[in-house]
Amino acid sequence: MSPRIADPVDIGGLTLPNRLYRAPLLECAGDGPDAVDALIDELEPAAEAGAGLIFQGATIVRGEGGCAAPGMTRVHDPSFVSRLERLTDAIGEHGSRIFLQLEHGGLRSLETWHAGYRRENPDLRQLAVSKPPLLLRAADRLGFLAYDPHVLSTDEVYELAADFGRSAEYAIEAGYDGIHLAGANMGIVQQFLSPFYNRRTDEFGGGLQERIRFLRVVHDEIRERAGDVPLVTKVPAETGNPRVVRRRLDARDAVEICRACESIGFDAVVPVRGSVFWDMSVVRGEHPERAWSDERFEPGYEAAFGPRWRAVALANRLHARRFSFEPAWNAELCQRVRERVSIPVLCEGGIRGADRIDSLLGGACDAVGMGRPFYAEPRLPARVLAGESAVCESCNNCTVPQVTGADGVCRTPSVLAKRGELAREGAYEW
Repeated sequence: MSPRIADPVDIGGLTLPNRLYRAPLLECAGDGPDAVDALIDELEPAAEAGAGLIFQGATIVRGEGGCAAPGMTRVHDPSFVSRLERLTDAIGEHGSRIFLQLEHGGLRSLETWHAGYRRENPDLRQLAVSKPPLLLRAADRLGFLAYDPHVLSTDEVYELAADFGRSAEYAIEAGYDGIHLAGANMGIVQQFLSPFYNRRTDEFGGGLQERIRFLRVVHDEIRERAGDVPLVTKVPAETGNPRVVRRRLDARDAVEICRACESIGFDAVVPVRGSVFWDMSVVRGEHPERAWSDERFEPGYEAAFGPRWRAVALANRLHARRFSFEPAWNAELCQRVRERVSIPVLCEGGIRGADRIDSLLGGACDAVGMGRPFYAEPRLPARVLAGESAVCESCNNCTVPQVTGADGVCRTPSVLAKRGELAREGAYEW
């Protein structure tokens, strides 16, 4: 008999009370004096409402550079991370579990694409696996991006891996139940894995197994510093690229990376389809017309993208046509992976209701996550665990303003009205 959403599941020896998790999102909490309170406000409602697992969104393992979006939290400082014990205690009191996602943006960092951030931090250089690919250098020449990369030496790669290990150690000491590596969405881990980015000639470059080596070294650093804690990573398949991109990770590569992760010692994998670029293949759905046309955010868009921000908005509109919403868009890849590994496979992306979740469990995956729907319904698990579906319309109006530093919240009147109606009916009580 296939498992059901309410059934427990083990990841790395840790038992989760059910198979529904909050996928990593941008909490935009930063690391200032109010950061812990902001994270509690953002994440505790999901635990109160019954989520079995919460993945705190990507946090940066170094003290400067590497942020892929404004407001990301840095976890390089043990004194700051120790303060997050209030968060982990709050989540644990509700019987839920929380993993910390670790990240470094590399070539996707703010110092590449955010014009205002570059002006404020003129000396920051991007950490690069290799020299930026030709397509990205062309975007630099056109003024959409700006590269001044520092290609990591072999010794510096090992030191970066050690930073992941140190941050994992601080997190576990602060009460986190496990660690999640941001292995996709064009972060530094994907840049090591991808032949589009990785043209190194040392032990971290070459064939697929050599490009996987960074994952192996990060795993070993985490194990040495944080112990035998549950360890999960996203694994990318770069299937959404323009045809001009020849060097990429296909679905077969993603399956092989997942198999390697099991051999290395990872406790679960999250296979995802995307691109070599940070684009609509990650979120899929409608063009966020309301967000782009909202005059409140226009100064922030101009600060981020410079005078070409309207061209960026047009490109987003065109790209959204290619990546319209597709229910459970990673399910087929997850099923291919699950047929080849014995560790749990987690599936997320375009999953909106309990019926869909129960159809995926036991076939495509062992646990199911939702991301953007939590922006509309922070207490969403109460309804999904009762057999209902999210009210999210996948319009993406919650995500685009985040480039300005705005919070990730639902801004769609019809969705907010439905949430209010459900709240008045007591649908979010657990």
